Amino acid sequence: MRLEGKSAIVTGSGNGIGRATALLFAEEGARVLVADIEDDPGNTVVNEINQAGGEAVFHHTDISDESSADSAIQAAVEAFGTVDILVNNAAAFVFGKIEDVTRDDWDRVLGVNVRGPANCARAVLPVMRENGGGAIVNLASVSSFVAQPAFIPYNSSKGAVLQLTRCLAMDLAVDNIRVNAVCPGTIHTRATETHINALGLDRDQALSDFGQDSPMKRVGRPEEVAKGVLFLASDDASFITGEHLVIDGGATID
Repeated sequence: MRLEGKSAIVTGSGNGIGRATALLFAEEGARVLVADIEDDPGNTVVNEINQAGGEAVFHHTDISDESSADSAIQAAVEAFGTVDILVNNAAAFVFGKIEDVTRDDWDRVLGVNVRGPANCARAVLPVMRENGGGAIVNLASVSSFVAQPAFIPYNSSKGAVLQLTRCLAMDLAVDNIRVNAVCPGTIHTRATETHINALGLDRDQALSDFGQDSPMKRVGRPEEVAKGVLFLASDDASFITGEHLVIDGGATID
């Protein structure tokens, strides 16, 4: 029960890594606000947690909108009294070469992937300061530091997330607020399925091919990333800030 007595917000927790993180946090004793722009998946996760004996609430949230981010933080305070942990997981998956990307594409990917975590961090800051500290974990990516073909919008946004993490860690250390990032590699999520469909690939063959990029010869599971998030959010990482934890099966080892 590494998060017993803690309250947490996990954005984008209706699916994938966010869902796995919310479920694991609840198992470890945290009260969880599931923040997602999709109501049905978010409420499903809340029901799973509550039926298993945990405590969770759902809040419809568009993190790219400042007022919506503010509302999510306030909802968590109203439900749980405070916020100890913020996990910035929600993301927009926008790919393409520079000549293919529209202004709307840029606005979407930067609005969700960069301004979104910044909006949530700004909104939670007064609460964590009043608490005497807290932990923020941002979901970056191996795309934060590895160039990939036709990934310009997504990679640019995730590179910004990694730098945002470092800068927040430096500025907020005085408030006893730790800020770290997790950098997943290829993880089997709904976004992976969408990408496979968009490329017109055979699903099983694509997953097998994606796994060949790592020495472990497989894609990762959301639960494996969630355990890294749990570590950085917990007191086990009490002297770690401004760092990023790569979870990619060794794909970027060289």
